[in-house]
Amino acid sequence: MNTLNAISPIDGRYRGKVDSLAAYFSEGALIRYRVRVEIEYFIALSQQLGFSSEMKDSALQERLRDIYRNFTDKDAEEIKEIEKTTNHDVKAVEYFLKRHFDTMGLTPYKEFIHFGLTSQDINNTSVPLSMKECHEQVLLPYYEKILALVEERAQEWKDIPMLAHTHGQPASPTTLGKEFEVFAYRLRRQIEMLKQIPFSAKFGGATGNMNAHLVAYPDVDWRTFGNDFVANHLGLERLQYTTQIENYDNMAAYFDACKRINVILIDLCRDIWTYISMNYFKQKIKAGEVGSSAMPHKVNPIDFENAEGNLGLANAIFEHLSHKLPISRMQRDLTDSTVSRNIGVPIAHTIISLASLEKGMGKLLLNEQALYDDLENNWAVVAEAIQTILRSVGFPNPYEALKALTRTNSKVTAQTIADFVEGLDVAAEVKERIKRITPHNYVGYKLV
Repeated sequence: MNTLNAISPIDGRYRGKVDSLAAYFSEGALIRYRVRVEIEYFIALSQQLGFSSEMKDSALQERLRDIYRNFTDKDAEEIKEIEKTTNHDVKAVEYFLKRHFDTMGLTPYKEFIHFGLTSQDINNTSVPLSMKECHEQVLLPYYEKILALVEERAQEWKDIPMLAHTHGQPASPTTLGKEFEVFAYRLRRQIEMLKQIPFSAKFGGATGNMNAHLVAYPDVDWRTFGNDFVANHLGLERLQYTTQIENYDNMAAYFDACKRINVILIDLCRDIWTYISMNYFKQKIKAGEVGSSAMPHKVNPIDFENAEGNLGLANAIFEHLSHKLPISRMQRDLTDSTVSRNIGVPIAHTIISLASLEKGMGKLLLNEQALYDDLENNWAVVAEAIQTILRSVGFPNPYEALKALTRTNSKVTAQTIADFVEGLDVAAEVKERIKRITPHNYVGYKLV
């Protein structure tokens, strides 16, 4: 398929940005993960049931693992071809492996492939395993990379005073670095929460009670076996009580955690976009790039706009996944199957947005003069400082006095403030304290 013919921009326009996700969320990847789980299960089962010494041979076990380690598109196509007959994707994997067992001289053991399992024991381990490995190798490192960029900007600009805006109006000054640190602080906390969510799996037979296992081998502690297999062979956490499918509660928590991080990033994108519109930032220009097809002067903040748009798309799908997946009629219906095939979609939109955000952050050029001028043109914002000092020394009705000053003057300047201070009936020391206050230094605590 040519990317020009793709229906989704994930596999079309943006394929280059999300190509790494194919190893986790493509159809071929899902088949490979299923093969992996089936093989690891067979190896664990062979040890539990005490198959012949042949099956204890570590070299043979590694040959079995090579089936999924060296899994190719041709193998996936073979399984898809089998599926045309079975009309069942997991059963097709089982038959594929039985063919391999025949060629490896393991025919006597092939009926222990998929022994006692239902398809969801494979799906509900394969999907969280793919999510876990994508989380560790792609998504979490990218979230942390963006966090590091925000932290770097916070430190770089920690001494840059900036006029704050509350309700869109000039407000008590702050520092540009501190405002970026707000986002870093929020991201750090939510990323840590994301890390705490376990990747859980359902592994318990047709309706979660290990009926088939127990009736075939009643003397085996299958719960302990299942816990050990899921934890030590797959690196997941086995849910103890389920229906035919996993409960999806932890998966929903993961999607919600990603959604919260993405909301913070949307907020960041919008703030940076606004600062660019206020000329606080300029953007590096790349030779040959066009900002507008009609207006040659324009350098649009498209990276932050693209990031915001894709974060919104990601969150819309994360929301549906977290709401839908934990709901299933009685012991199971099939709605989770088709929905869970889209888990890679919001992650892809998130990766696209992170790439745009990273690019945009790298193009920012601080325009200190614009920040300075904005502060200089808004001396009224030191009114808070003056009236608070006056309160502390017992001056009568200081708030009202400053309110009258700032609202009756069409423009409050340094001279306006100086004249007001000279007319105050307070001690000279108090006047001197007030005179030292400017919009450029009235910024409160700075970052360390």
